[in-house]
Amino acid sequence: MFYLVTVADDSEKATSSHTTGPGHSSQAWSELAPDYERARSSEDSLDRLVEWPAQRTLLGDVAGLSLLDLGCGNGGKLAELVADGAASAVGVDASGNFLSAPPAGLEFIQGDLNEFDSLPGVAGRNFDRILFLQSFGYAKDPVLTLQSARAMLAEDGFILLTRTQPIRYALERADRNGTSLGEEYFSKASYTYRTRWNEEIAITKRTYTISDLINVFSAAGLWIETAVEPELSEDARRRYPHKQEWMNKHLGILIFKLRPLPGAIVAS
Repeated sequence: MFYLVTVADDSEKATSSHTTGPGHSSQAWSELAPDYERARSSEDSLDRLVEWPAQRTLLGDVAGLSLLDLGCGNGGKLAELVADGAASAVGVDASGNFLSAPPAGLEFIQGDLNEFDSLPGVAGRNFDRILFLQSFGYAKDPVLTLQSARAMLAEDGFILLTRTQPIRYALERADRNGTSLGEEYFSKASYTYRTRWNEEIAITKRTYTISDLINVFSAAGLWIETAVEPELSEDARRRYPHKQEWMNKHLGILIFKLRPLPGAIVAS
């Protein structure tokens, strides 16, 4: 079976298959999710070495807090946060490929993040922390998705959002097409390649720039409290030089801590 999957960014997940119509998105991601989780759990995965440590630092003390993870994968990160004292946690993912024995206080909901605010178990609730960890690229309407999340934040709550550094895509396309970094960084053309962790699945990506991200945040009535571009630790650089070589070229990820802008008038 071969899937051609269209996604908005390198969230390292798939969201739509070679066919169209209701349900096909979930079917493709269900095929891909186990491969994604295996890759993410390997000892030299950049998620383990770079992304999750930085995300966890920005989340800070979660004791007594309520959490919502949109595009949670199998929910392993939420399980860690519950173990760290989170009072309640909800994970939403299209795949349904969740941990088989989640800890008390952790609830999983199979559903589309584009409709998360109407899902039973989520609708009408407020959360102290809302997470988009490499899932925001699935939003069909990025501004509306963030507006919906903003409306569900409890007092003093924030959104933690991770996206791949867009220069990575520009470099990959420039190498493949024999073009320049600048040409590809500003190009709006999509491109397709096979995933590293399941060669039977090809991903088509729509590109974006850093300014695109900032403008979306602003339009949703959010301001950037903190922006981080995490690097490998010195120990990880010594242990996994191949990962440092990759980071030297592709730069890695961007992590944003977003808060509601007081008094912001958000366009509908």
